[in-house]
Amino acid sequence: MNNIKMICPICGEPLLSTGKSFVCTTHHSFDIAKQGYVNLLPVQNKKSLHPGDTREMLNARRNFLNSGIYLPICNEVAEKACELTKNLENISMADIGCGEGYYTTAVRSALNAQDCIGIDISKDAVKMACSRSKDIVWAVATAGCLPIEDESIDIITAVFSLISKAEFSRILKHGGYIIEVTAGNNHLIELKEIIYDSVYIQHKQPAYIDGDFTEISRTESSFTFTLNNSQLKELLLMTPHLWRIKKENREKLDDIPQLTLTANYWLRVLKKK
Repeated sequence: MNNIKMICPICGEPLLSTGKSFVCTTHHSFDIAKQGYVNLLPVQNKKSLHPGDTREMLNARRNFLNSGIYLPICNEVAEKACELTKNLENISMADIGCGEGYYTTAVRSALNAQDCIGIDISKDAVKMACSRSKDIVWAVATAGCLPIEDESIDIITAVFSLISKAEFSRILKHGGYIIEVTAGNNHLIELKEIIYDSVYIQHKQPAYIDGDFTEISRTESSFTFTLNNSQLKELLLMTPHLWRIKKENREKLDDIPQLTLTANYWLRVLKKK
């Protein structure tokens, strides 16, 4: 049974499940949708009517991830999570920016974590994630206001999503870990060279974090993969690049039967002091 400790996003009091809803001691109530998720994103915390990735982007991402192309990334995160928690029992895990749940379910399964929550700001993403597992608490929320009790989580994963230092520190137990995956300099460089007029070298590194965390490790990894034309367009659809490029550059992909791409990423581990 999943006993993840949650709090009300409005008043901060503990949330208890009634089976059909989550209710706090001050009687704020949040219904559990028929798909199995709970929406814990108050209107005042929204910056747009439909925040997060669109349904079209999410479908493209699910198809891409289900193909197994990014399995090396998933496996590395899962192996690192198992290594860090090998001496723990009853592991509690949170995947922040979980998207449609690909990494969440894989890492949770590797850890055999009974208490697990996946959180994303996109309602469509969380709704889609419900089909991956009924044993995970799926919640719509923002990383800047996590509906999780103080010091209740052993390990946080943030795969291609931003870290909210204050909130991650608040929900992590002392000695708890963050596993962060961020894009490297050459991530999808071959695609960028086609869709942009010029590509600038950015010298990407994981962002500096001080205060409550100690950096335990950081490793840079790369691998290549080849996509056909339809897969290339699906990859573009699931990335922010789609909205940044000119129409004529997007159309360049129509004449490319296949392309070999580089996946280049950093995996960093942070430990709460």
